[in-house]
Amino acid sequence: EYGLCTLLTSKLIMPSAQNIKQGLKSDFEVNSGSWEDKQYAFETQAIHSGVRPDPVTGAILTPVYQCTTFVQESIEKYCEKGYSYTRSSNPTVTALEDKLNALEGGAGCTMYATGMAATTTAISTFMSAGDHAIITNCSYGGTNRAARVFFTRMGMEFTFVGMDDDELAEVKAAIKPNTKLILSETPANPTCTLTDLAALSQLAKANKLVHVCDNTFVTPFICKPLEYGVDVVLASTTKFVDGHNITVGGALIAATKEMSDSLRFTQNILGNNMSPQVAFYQLQTVKTMSLRVKKQSDNAMAIATFLEAHPAVDKVCYPGLASHPQKKIADKQHKGNNHGGMLWFEVKGGTSAGQKLMDTVPRPWSLCENLGAAESIITCPAVMTHANMLKEDRLKVGITDGFIRVSCGIEDVEDLVHALKGALDKL
Repeated sequence: EYGLCTLLTSKLIMPSAQNIKQGLKSDFEVNSGSWEDKQYAFETQAIHSGVRPDPVTGAILTPVYQCTTFVQESIEKYCEKGYSYTRSSNPTVTALEDKLNALEGGAGCTMYATGMAATTTAISTFMSAGDHAIITNCSYGGTNRAARVFFTRMGMEFTFVGMDDDELAEVKAAIKPNTKLILSETPANPTCTLTDLAALSQLAKANKLVHVCDNTFVTPFICKPLEYGVDVVLASTTKFVDGHNITVGGALIAATKEMSDSLRFTQNILGNNMSPQVAFYQLQTVKTMSLRVKKQSDNAMAIATFLEAHPAVDKVCYPGLASHPQKKIADKQHKGNNHGGMLWFEVKGGTSAGQKLMDTVPRPWSLCENLGAAESIITCPAVMTHANMLKEDRLKVGITDGFIRVSCGIEDVEDLVHALKGALDKL
C-alpha cells in the first residue's frame, strides 16, 4: 500500500520560523500531526526536534538509512534530495544533527565518530600552519595530547592557561598576533573549574578569535554556551547524550551557518562522520537526557554533601556546593539549580589511600573510564583519562595520582552513599 507514489506525493509543510529554529517538522498544517506555532520546552524538543514520522510508512522513529550511496534522478537534479554519499551526509545523522542543533540553539550541527574527531575537526578548521591557539590548562587528556603532540607537527602553536580567574589574566597574557582560537571547557574535565563564558567570549570577539567551548560536562539542559557568545559548542555525545554506555560520538554546534559549513567541509575531507546506526541509537537515548541529568545532578549534590562531611575525605569539588570557589559563576550559567553529575574528591592519606578506595568501593559503583552514563562510575584520571598529559602539567592543575573523579548515575542515591561509606570507613 505504501509505494513510490506515496513517497513522491508526500509534501513536507514549511514550518514557521520559530518551529524551524526548534527543528520541528511535520507533513500537516493543522490537526493531528501538526505543530502549533509556539515555543516548546527543552524536554519536548529533546524528543521531537529533528524528527518527523516516516513519509512512506508513518513510522514514529527515524529509520536507519544504512546505505553508502543514494540514487539520483538525473545529472541536472544531482543532490536535489540532499544526499549523495553517506560520508557527506545521511538522513539518520541529519535528524540527530537537527535535534542537537535545536537543543543548543545553534545555526548548524555536524556529528562525528567520536568526541575527539569533533575536537580535531574544530582545530583543523579554524587553524593553519603558523597559527596559535589558547587552550584551558585543564582539559580532557585527549585534547591536550592532540594539541601538544599531533598538531604541533603541522606548525601550530598552543598555550595552556588557566581560565578560571575573574579577570582572565592568563588568557589575555597569552594572546599573540597569530592567535586564532580559544578552546575552553566548563566545567573542566576533571577538576570542575568554571569559566565565565560571557567574559571569555567578549575577549575573543574583541581580538577576532574563534571561541570553542566543550559543554560535555553539563549539557544544554543546564547551560547553552551559545547564549553567552560562544562561537562553537563541542560535545562528546558518548557521555550524557548517549547516557547508556552504548556508543561513542561527537558534535559541533555553531552559532553561524558559515562556521557550520566550514566545519562540514573539513569533516567531509577527513571522513570522520558519525555512522547512521550510532545516530539512530543516540536519537533514542537523548530523549531522556533531561530526566537523567536532573537525577544525576540531584545524586551528585547528595553525594558531594555526604563526602564533605566524612572524616576520611580531605577535599570535595562540585559546582553545586557552597564551598566551590566559583559558585557565583555556577549559579549564573547553570539553569534550574542543576550542576551536572560530575564531581571529584581526595581522601586523607594521599595517593595510596585514594587508590585503595578506588580498588575497593563495591557496586553499584564501577571503576572504569567514561562519564555521563546511567551507571555510576569512579575513574582514576592519572591512570585513565588524563594519563597522556605531561605529569608536571597534570599535577599543576591538581590531578594527583589519588585524584578520584566521580560520574554519578541514576541509581538510588542511598545505595550509592552506602557503598562509598563502607569503602571510606575502611581506610
